[in-house]
Amino acid sequence: MNAAIAQETSARMPRLLPPFPTDAALRLEASSHGALERVFLRGEMPELDQLVGWEFRGINHPRWAKLAGIKKFVKGFYQNEYGRVMGYNCPVVQNVLDGRWHTKPSDTAPKRFGFYEVAPVDATARDNEYLHSVLLDYGKGGNKVWDPTSGLRDYLVQVDPANPDLFLGKAYYAVGPLRVHSNFFILERFRRGLTDYARR
Repeated sequence: MNAAIAQETSARMPRLLPPFPTDAALRLEASSHGALERVFLRGEMPELDQLVGWEFRGINHPRWAKLAGIKKFVKGFYQNEYGRVMGYNCPVVQNVLDGRWHTKPSDTAPKRFGFYEVAPVDATARDNEYLHSVLLDYGKGGNKVWDPTSGLRDYLVQVDPANPDLFLGKAYYAVGPLRVHSNFFILERFRRGLTDYARR
């Protein structure tokens, strides 16, 4: 079997993913804000084709996220009809952090909201803080103008080049020309998602 066929066969094979967050993800969640900053700066740009078609377990890092009912979430990535990589969020049952992720209202028909465009950071754009990351731009996700998620701007890096399943995000909120840092979040590959999605 030549290398090209082996690679294609590997891509078709189902990924055996753990049903619970890994120790690596939980260690990040238990880290200090300063430690996460260092991890983020050492991270690498994710490959977009490794995100498309997958959903990821999400963990918001700050303590207030648990009180707000958003400690656990899901992010998914897909490609739209114009070839742009896009993404969405799903609400999740807020059970124990090392337990299973269950989307709401159900695992088979989750609510999808908070849409965003995904692209490598453009050095000439307003949101160009981290050139080694991809930007999740909710301002380009087609959300309603009054939707509060439309102000979100998330930078995402792959934590370890040897681990294609673990990512660290740094979230900002756009207030006019200002960008206010809100929190870090962890993403870990969870399950197959949508490869494309027509919302309208």
